[in-house]
Amino acid sequence: MNLRSVFLILGKIVFLVGLVMLIPVAIALIYGEGIWSTYLAVALFTAAIGSLSFVAKKKKLTVRAREGLAIAGLVWIIVSFIGALPFWISGEIPSLIDAVFETVSGFTTTGSTILLDIEALSHASLFWRSFTHWIGGMGVLVLALALLPGNDTQSMHIMRAEVPGPTVGKLVSRIRVTARILYIIYIALTVLEIGFLLIGGMPLFDSIVTSFATAGTGGFAIKNASIAAYNSAYIDIVITLFMLLFSVNFTLYYMILLGQFKTAVKSEELRWFGGIVFVAIALITIDILPLYDGFFEALRYSSFQVASIVSTTGFITANYDLWPTFSQTVLVGLMFIGACAGSTGGGVKVYRVVVICKTAFANVRRQLFPRTVAPLKHEGKLLDNEVKSGITGYMFAYIIIGTVSTLLIALDNLNFSEAFTAMAACLNNIGPGLGSIGAVGNFSHLSNLSKIVLIFDMLAGRLELFPILAIFYPTAWKKG
Repeated sequence: MNLRSVFLILGKIVFLVGLVMLIPVAIALIYGEGIWSTYLAVALFTAAIGSLSFVAKKKKLTVRAREGLAIAGLVWIIVSFIGALPFWISGEIPSLIDAVFETVSGFTTTGSTILLDIEALSHASLFWRSFTHWIGGMGVLVLALALLPGNDTQSMHIMRAEVPGPTVGKLVSRIRVTARILYIIYIALTVLEIGFLLIGGMPLFDSIVTSFATAGTGGFAIKNASIAAYNSAYIDIVITLFMLLFSVNFTLYYMILLGQFKTAVKSEELRWFGGIVFVAIALITIDILPLYDGFFEALRYSSFQVASIVSTTGFITANYDLWPTFSQTVLVGLMFIGACAGSTGGGVKVYRVVVICKTAFANVRRQLFPRTVAPLKHEGKLLDNEVKSGITGYMFAYIIIGTVSTLLIALDNLNFSEAFTAMAACLNNIGPGLGSIGAVGNFSHLSNLSKIVLIFDMLAGRLELFPILAIFYPTAWKKG
């Protein structure tokens, strides 16, 4: 491990976060809020610490797979702590653990909250809270790669450690250009959603922060009743569509821009994702039909919640704790499936679910017909052993972390569905679970131990486990 390279890159990213934190300073000044001084102090202190990396003695940086994992794991912990300081210092969130929980939930685009009265926050904090979603959606390191100069070979190891999905590819020959293209698409979709929400009568500030939360598939709302507070079918439809759009692999958007529309829509993962969403909406609509005034109202609420859960956004328009058990079970299943690889969504990812299903069917076929040779393919390409073993290792670690987390959270005397869905909501970066941490609840009543466990789960889930686990692997830190 080349610690010097790790800390120099961390310093540059910390500097960037300090600059970004100046935006809520401007928001506070616009609304005449005294909290501007807190954000400014944290921003300047953070930028000053980070700037030391730019004046350090210039030597060639070494970033391999080990350094990439360490940078990814450490930067998310450091950035989350820095992002929590304004909440804590200002007293808007008096508990440091609560402030860190809220900020980790923001950056990891989870959307779980400990706030009892969201609307009591200042505009600056509401903005920062949602903006952490937008930064975390595409990735802190991807933002750094897009803005900061550096070596392309080193960048690939960093990007591979952060970008969600079993594999990471380059859209173009240079990885930093790839990061910029991703951000251009990301910004364009965000601006488009802001425009549509403004057309629907949503105030400008609300439109901006809601679009940030949608783009990052995070789900932090600025109203206590979440999106239900606007009581608008038009707004529900717009957000539903954009939650699904941000759940799609961004590579497909780039292909469409290049005129390869037919190739993009033939994506196997996209077709599976569309099928899962369609079936889930149909099943839940039929199940909740007696609870609503007609088919279209049931469709409105079922489609919104399916999109919200499968995209791992976590916005709410209906209290699904009051829905039949069948519908709740479908939603819990969607929590684990999640969005597509290469999107801003969380969960296991449709890619992995499809490969796991194909592997299971291939094993059954092999038992029935031992002499049959049927190579495993996905997206028309043969799956190599490295990808398959990577998915197997991921699922094993996922099950272990999920099981241990559920057991620790259960010490708070929650019932099984609450403890299990609290873990699922955080490990899959979704936000709400069921019961007291469900659609109309929050995580404020949990013990500090449970909150720390869930903080770990949120970070592990966003980084797809291994970068966080690598931090605790002693031999990873050895020189060499």
